[in-house]
Amino acid sequence: MSAYILPVIFISLFCYSKYKKINTYQTFVKGAKKAIPLAIDILPYIATIMIAVALLRVSGITILLAKFFSPLFTLLGIPSDLIELVLLRPFTGSGSFALLNDVLLKYGADSYISRCACVILGCSETIFYVTAVYTSQTKVKRLLYAIPVALISAVVGSVVACLICKVI
Repeated sequence: MSAYILPVIFISLFCYSKYKKINTYQTFVKGAKKAIPLAIDILPYIATIMIAVALLRVSGITILLAKFFSPLFTLLGIPSDLIELVLLRPFTGSGSFALLNDVLLKYGADSYISRCACVILGCSETIFYVTAVYTSQTKVKRLLYAIPVALISAVVGSVVACLICKVI
């Protein structure tokens, strides 16, 4: 059933555009033309986030932070092997998936820790990456409350993810 969802959506949109007499190809080309300047505009923001994450990982700061926050996260129910994942997830998606891969290789796919790691990745977002991309294209620049609330929500989501994995 799921294999038919995208083709059905595609055909439905094509039929709707024919009904409304919209040139779908020309509209697609116009959108693609707008995407190139957008990609150029957001490139410095993305590069900054990627460099910062690489520096954090290479310097070992993430491991030190994981050790520092270990008692708190353990108290909240997050396994100590997932603390680095919880700390890096707001910054990077690909780095988080690399950590997930390490967890899966170390503990296997059916372990409690692996299930927690998968749910944490599935229920969280790369907060700083998304913020950098969206604020580069909008007039919103003051994020005094948005980022702390998003970070707190990510931690709460991780705690709930581990709790659900423990119950199930």
